[in-house]
Amino acid sequence: MITPARRAAYQVLLRVFEDDAYADRAFRGAAESLDDRERAFGQRLAYGSVQRVRTLDHAIETLGRRPVRKLDPPVRAALRLGAYQLGYTDTAVHAAVNESVELVRAARLERAVPFTNAVMRRLTDGIRPLLDSLPDGPLKESYPDWIYRVFARVLGDDEALALMRAMNEPLETVIRLVAGDPPRGAEATDVPGAYRVERVDERLVAEGKVWPQSRGSQLAGLCVGAQAGERVLDLCAAPGGKTGQLRGEVTAVEIDPARARELRENLATMGRSDVTVVEADGTALPPELAGFDRVLVDAPCSGLGVLAQRPDLRWRATPLPELQLALLRSAAARVRPGGTIVYSVCTLSPDECEAVVDASGLRVLPLGEEWPAFAHPTRPEFLLTLPHVHGTSGFFIARLVRSSG
Repeated sequence: MITPARRAAYQVLLRVFEDDAYADRAFRGAAESLDDRERAFGQRLAYGSVQRVRTLDHAIETLGRRPVRKLDPPVRAALRLGAYQLGYTDTAVHAAVNESVELVRAARLERAVPFTNAVMRRLTDGIRPLLDSLPDGPLKESYPDWIYRVFARVLGDDEALALMRAMNEPLETVIRLVAGDPPRGAEATDVPGAYRVERVDERLVAEGKVWPQSRGSQLAGLCVGAQAGERVLDLCAAPGGKTGQLRGEVTAVEIDPARARELRENLATMGRSDVTVVEADGTALPPELAGFDRVLVDAPCSGLGVLAQRPDLRWRATPLPELQLALLRSAAARVRPGGTIVYSVCTLSPDECEAVVDASGLRVLPLGEEWPAFAHPTRPEFLLTLPHVHGTSGFFIARLVRSSG
């Protein structure tokens, strides 16, 4: 007997690591028939196993004495799922062991059942001591070495470790108030309009009263400072959380047709039928999109500030400084002289943050005095939200101006 939650988590592991699927999409499909309790347990197992896979593979190889890459995919997925339960949860040992074995049997790999059972037995006795013995760092916290080096470059070794630990745990749940009064029990935060809640009420989202959006993300939208009567361009708009914050005559650009459709749907849910959505490449805009008072460039990035929310991202993250600089230069060409540009990315990598702004040649309008709690630790003219300090997703935010003339 295999519980629905474990079967769903197993399917997610297969899809993510064998088919290069996104964890959230894979889980959505795998968990369609689960009740709320099973869904919550299945999500914890799936996301935790994906997130901790480097450490899990180390344990499997050390105790199982066989390279993980040489295992059959179903065996690999079942052992990862079982190892996560034994190493990081209070799951009953017999359930973790037996169901991992049954998952391999259900995959019609009877020849691999004895091996799976033997490795799971060794993990039962050895994984906790092994995890405890690992030195602090990216192997123990399950991050690629290059991401740890980026964090250490920005924050130093001790804070980099604190940051990695923070993004291995769930962050706060926050909504943006779209209309009406805050939900019962919602807690106001240090970002106007942002409320901390126990859970997101999907009914209120569907009614257009609230929108799930982190404080870091909301801060970026607020820094645009868009006002009624102004022409405002959102250059990389989907899925639309920040777009919905912008006042004035808003044009939202999205290059991907599917994401543009999602953007339109989300804006409609938020009651923003006044926003014009344009499907276009942000680096090659139609000529009529010009003369804007304000531009938001919420650029694609490596996403190193949102690894808590996206368990698979650490294994697929890619810095995109060339694209980011091209988008920022495109924005500079479409804003009127004296108009402002807010550049934001949900990453902490200096190569995608300060270096892109410095290379743009645009004049910086300091933000640190306006939002001192979020001032960048070494470049206070910028903002940098940090998961281990602020409890929200990591965002770099700069406000820039195109000089007159």
